[in-house]
Amino acid sequence: MKSAASLPATPGSETGDIFENTVRVRYAETDQMGVVYHGHYYMYFEVGRVEYMRSRGAAYKEMEKHDDCYIVVAESHCRHLRPARYDDLLRIRTRVVQARRRTIRFAYEIVNDANGELLATGETLHVICNREGRPKALPEKYRGLFPLSENGIPGDTSAVKPLTPDSETEINPSAMRPRS
Repeated sequence: MKSAASLPATPGSETGDIFENTVRVRYAETDQMGVVYHGHYYMYFEVGRVEYMRSRGAAYKEMEKHDDCYIVVAESHCRHLRPARYDDLLRIRTRVVQARRRTIRFAYEIVNDANGELLATGETLHVICNREGRPKALPEKYRGLFPLSENGIPGDTSAVKPLTPDSETEINPSAMRPRS
């Protein structure tokens, strides 16, 4: 069975600097209770990130092959708010919140597409490296793919706003229990 990262995501759409695409939860991604295993959210983040870049004309594969440019995960974080379940259609919202000479920080939201419920939020920080794993500057031809903050200073996230208006979403413990 293929993982989320190897299955094609549905075509995405952009709203401002936010890229959205969807994936459907497969049975193999769930535990015995039909809830998505926590580690799979990072696969969903990867799907969002890869499709975000592809929508801007940059494919990871081409960056590696032609530019010796690898985008290596240095940090990752996921906050699980509510569970995703087998066969749910998930909307992945992805955007760049920080772009510096050698690093890029992506932010994500995973939303239940049927009811709009926010299920998880997260971030990943990536270091641009060559094939030997040494940090390098992001090639100039890719710098235009990543938006600057409102004040135009690369890496300044002071003007970055949350993806959704409700950035302080409360965790509902009863939503975490299995369905009867």
